[in-house]
Amino acid sequence: MFAEQPPYLIEMRRVSAMRGGKKVLRDLDLRIGSGEHVAILGPNGCGKSTLIQTITRELYPLAGPGSSMTILGQERWNVFELRSILGIVTNELAATCAREITGRDVVLSGFFSSIGIWPHQRITAEMRARAETALARLNASYLADRMLTEMSSGEARRVLIARALVHEPHALLFDEPGTSLDLFAQHELRSAIRRLAQSGVGLILVTHHLADIVPEVERVVLMRDGRLVADGPKHEILTEARLEKLFGLPVTIERRDGYYHCW
Repeated sequence: MFAEQPPYLIEMRRVSAMRGGKKVLRDLDLRIGSGEHVAILGPNGCGKSTLIQTITRELYPLAGPGSSMTILGQERWNVFELRSILGIVTNELAATCAREITGRDVVLSGFFSSIGIWPHQRITAEMRARAETALARLNASYLADRMLTEMSSGEARRVLIARALVHEPHALLFDEPGTSLDLFAQHELRSAIRRLAQSGVGLILVTHHLADIVPEVERVVLMRDGRLVADGPKHEILTEARLEKLFGLPVTIERRDGYYHCW
C-alpha cells in the first residue's frame, strides 16, 4: 500500500492577482514542499511583492477556471494561525516598527501579529521564554533590551527574524533580505539564514540579488512580467544565458563557496 503524499507547503494553480487595478500575477503554477529551500529571483516590477502578499493573504487571487491556492492543503486560513506556518520577514515591517520599542518587545509582538506590545495583550512566561530562545538562535540576545531605533540595519533584521521564529514555523519567507545592509551585516545575516536552513526550517527567499541565495537553496524560480519563466535546480537555472534574458542585459556569473555572484 502506497503512503499518502503529504500536502505541499504552498500550492498554486493558475493563480492571478490584481494590484492597483492592474493584473500583476498571471496564471502562476507553483508548488513548494515543506522543508524545501527555494529562491524566487526576478527584476524589480516582476511581481515578487504581489506574490508575497498573495501567499500571506494580504491580497487574494482572482477567481477563475481551474484556479486554486492552498497552504498545507487548506484553502482557507485564519491569518493569525497562518503565522505559525509561515514566518514573514520583510523590510516594510522594520520601517513600521521604527519607534521606541525594545528588541524583546519586537519579538514578542510576533505572537500577536502586531507592531508592538499593547496594554490589552497578555504575555505569558512561555512567550517570554520562546522569545529569548528565538533571539539566542540569531545570536541576538544582547539586543533584547536595546531600542530598535538604536540598532543597525543588520541588528534590526536579525530581531525581525527572531520575531518570525517565535511560532516555530514550517518555513520563513524573506523579502529582499540583503537590502540596505553593509557587507558585514550581509555576511552576518546570510550566516544566520544558513544556520536556520541547516536546522530544518524551510526557506523561501524572494530577491533580485544572486548573493542572497545561500548555498543551502537547491531550487531557483525565475519570475518576469508576472509569470514564472523557469523553475529547477540551482545549477541549471543560474546560467548567464537565462539571467541575461531575465534582466535584459549581458551578465557574467562567478561561483565561489556555494554562492553565485553576478555583474
